[in-house]
Amino acid sequence: MPGLSRRSALILGGVGIAATAVGGAGFFVNQRISSTTSPAIPSGSDLVEPPELRSVRGTLTVDLESSPQQVTIAGRDVRALSYNGGVPGGPTLRVRAGDTLNVSLRNGLADPSNLHVHGLHVSPENNSDNMFVTVAAGASFDYQYELPANHPPGVYWYHPHHHGFVADQVFGGLYGAIIVEDPDPIPASRERVLVISDITLDSAGTIPAATAMEKMSGREGDLVLVNGQLTPSMTSRPGERERWRIVNACVSRYLRLRLDGQQLSLLGIDSGRFEAAHDVDEVVLAPGNRADLLVTGTAGSSVLRTHTYDRGMSGGMMMGGGSSAGADDVALASFVVTGDDVTTVAAIPGQPAPRDLRTATVTARRELIFAMGMGGDTGSGMGGNMDGGMGGGVGGGMMSATINGQVFDATRVDTTVQFDSVEDWLLTNTSPLDHPMHLHVWPMQIIEQSGQPVKTIMWQDVVNIPARSTVRVRIAFDDFSGRTVYHCHILDHEDRGMMGVITAN
Repeated sequence: MPGLSRRSALILGGVGIAATAVGGAGFFVNQRISSTTSPAIPSGSDLVEPPELRSVRGTLTVDLESSPQQVTIAGRDVRALSYNGGVPGGPTLRVRAGDTLNVSLRNGLADPSNLHVHGLHVSPENNSDNMFVTVAAGASFDYQYELPANHPPGVYWYHPHHHGFVADQVFGGLYGAIIVEDPDPIPASRERVLVISDITLDSAGTIPAATAMEKMSGREGDLVLVNGQLTPSMTSRPGERERWRIVNACVSRYLRLRLDGQQLSLLGIDSGRFEAAHDVDEVVLAPGNRADLLVTGTAGSSVLRTHTYDRGMSGGMMMGGGSSAGADDVALASFVVTGDDVTTVAAIPGQPAPRDLRTATVTARRELIFAMGMGGDTGSGMGGNMDGGMGGGVGGGMMSATINGQVFDATRVDTTVQFDSVEDWLLTNTSPLDHPMHLHVWPMQIIEQSGQPVKTIMWQDVVNIPARSTVRVRIAFDDFSGRTVYHCHILDHEDRGMMGVITAN
């Protein structure tokens, strides 16, 4: 399929669907104290992971500064955005259930920003994961996240979430991984954190702005990076079991990951964890999804690739049409397994049975309809320090991206739910593009896909809704009350207004 047209103006001045079937039809595995600066690494070099910051005696305190930086990507001098000088991206934060994570965010950008701890089950209020906070250019804000004692282990991440600026800031390089450690370690010879992002650079080494067509489809960068590197290399020994924590930090790109010739076992997606690891051939991650993957080495050379994923067509909504599917497979990293065999690693321990809401009492049923088209401004803007400047306008004649016919408006509550209840939501996508829906604070159990029941217990906080299709989820609104958001995690769509406000009380 033809690629999208490339960008022009500047913005930086200031488990395959079939191959990963597990437990029945319909299983879809779409289912980055103070830090040091990571070095600039050219393409083809050994993989370098972001610096790690670990909690001590139940607390992790982090100074995090976002700023434009001159960095090196694929041997080129590049002007990108960075947390603490990362190339790009920020430090990996390692915590445990019950810990307190303190983050002092200083905004060194020319635009407002804030911070979202994506997937963490923490309060949405006050100075916790509050999407309605604005951190003005040059200002600072102190966040405090209290993780529950029973917080699920897994792979999470952080990134800006100030409406209207999210896609540009994440695409520019602002993201980092969060690891919530297992209470009982899972045996592995080595653990790697792989934060996958994409970026586009012009001849001057700056990041061009997205065109109107790219914002409609969701921009995909020309370069796909792993920890800010282009096609880094990894080495292992036959029989070694590695644990890969993979984050899809791309603004819009779906990752259909394969590592042919190696043995892959999937522990879980997002905060979800299976009772037993599933052997898979490939894993599909929508934007915002994460994978906890075990890789057991087999002698030989393999390439970690993301294969073409067709997420729909954008033609017909604006002049020119276009495809949102990448034209080619992309090599992400090399993986060479050589040397003497190692002693067999201990068996993977079973995990606690996941919670299952299929037999829970449902207190309310709702439908959210995700739609795109042409339209005027149907939302009203607003300002104010605690409301993120998150108005919802879509200028006249531009694309609208709506949920239940409305664009985002921070002054409006779209959904009110009862605290400590279980709800059943039908997610309906009437558009010709996939939409990955993300709900903050509360994860979702996937119950049905296209009307067919899902037999495996699947918990995710980003749930892909294929074009012109439906997905049914159940949500337990427990532990935390307050106001937060749900939205499409094609971040260009979120910035265009495909987001709603939810309050649990």
